[in-house]
Amino acid sequence: MATLRRCISCRSLVDRQNLWRVVRLAGGAGVQLDQGMGRSAYLCQTQPCLEDARKRRKLQRALRVNVEEAVYNTLAARLGQRDSAFSATLQAI
Repeated sequence: MATLRRCISCRSLVDRQNLWRVVRLAGGAGVQLDQGMGRSAYLCQTQPCLEDARKRRKLQRALRVNVEEAVYNTLAARLGQRDSAFSATLQAI
């Protein structure tokens, strides 16, 4: 049974394994990606959702804490790695 979560950008329900999880650390000590306990926000692993969340400050509102630009850069890098791995798989076929 899939665990569904809602993307904070496009508001679609998606299986949790297909989303990035951003967690606010206890005590408002910042945010981290993927693991940890605390308030969480989920984001689709797509360029439009990432750009919308960055532009409209959706992660900040959902987590109620300031989100550094480095978090968005890390997610963009992950997106680039995922896309390059996908294109390499297509070229192998």
